[in-house]
Amino acid sequence: MTAHSPPPAEPHSVSKLDIRFGAADGFSLAGTLFEGTGNGPFVLISSATAVPRGLYAGFASAAVSAGARAALTYDYRGTGGSNAPPGWKKRIGMKDWALLDLPAAAAALDRLAPGHAMVGVGQSYGGQALGLCGISGRFQRYGMVATMSGYFGGLDDRTAKWRMLGVGVPVSLAFGHTPKWLGIGEPIPGTVFRDWARWCSKPNYFFDDPTLVEAARFGNVRTPILALGMEDDVWGTRRAVAALMRHYASASIEQRWISPEEAGQPIGHLGYFRSRFAGTLWPDLIGWLLEGRPARIGKPA
Repeated sequence: MTAHSPPPAEPHSVSKLDIRFGAADGFSLAGTLFEGTGNGPFVLISSATAVPRGLYAGFASAAVSAGARAALTYDYRGTGGSNAPPGWKKRIGMKDWALLDLPAAAAALDRLAPGHAMVGVGQSYGGQALGLCGISGRFQRYGMVATMSGYFGGLDDRTAKWRMLGVGVPVSLAFGHTPKWLGIGEPIPGTVFRDWARWCSKPNYFFDDPTLVEAARFGNVRTPILALGMEDDVWGTRRAVAALMRHYASASIEQRWISPEEAGQPIGHLGYFRSRFAGTLWPDLIGWLLEGRPARIGKPA
């Protein structure tokens, strides 16, 4: 610190509370609410596929400590703590996570202080969900981490197609869900997995699904986006990221690519939110989310 620089801001205290809230169709969802003494924007954190909300707890706490008024992590329906209620008969589809669960989570934050500024961050599917959700205008800014089109042809994971179509689809039909040994993460409903596998088989991903009419919403998104890619991500390759981002045609997008050398160790598709990167990779994104500070981590696309 120099004589002319302000002293470092004191971190805000953080409280943590597990909550439940309902989606528009009555499905009960599990979340964890982090609150602090700052008055920065709310931060809604939307997960990657088959990743429980616990992975994002450290980042949520760091955002609140840095001045966010509150942050919310949540489990999509059928995953983690958001199990289907007893007697639930409706099909759980992957699109429900974006069309019903994300808006319900945003509404849960809104109830703390209606109209308070809100920003979002999504990993992988959580970044795709912004374009589908129908409430993109609620977010002042949206950070995307490892968000890409899942089309098999855009990946550098050469066994993904076999694992998902050759093994995952029949296993999900037999068990009703994806077991952990399949290697795609935590269990998810078989119906969700088969939606995902079907989309990943299409060159234009879910934009080729005629039943997903909400994909047309992508062109209406005007929320500023910071998209972070990892150079060692075999799913979020440059071509896969570009294939998804081109659909956010009306949004201001800044893309930056982070290398393992800059991070000090491998990152991969799901590594960014691991606590080992709290001091190196997170501050840049948190500063952009809360204050709109220019991103400096990584290299421009």
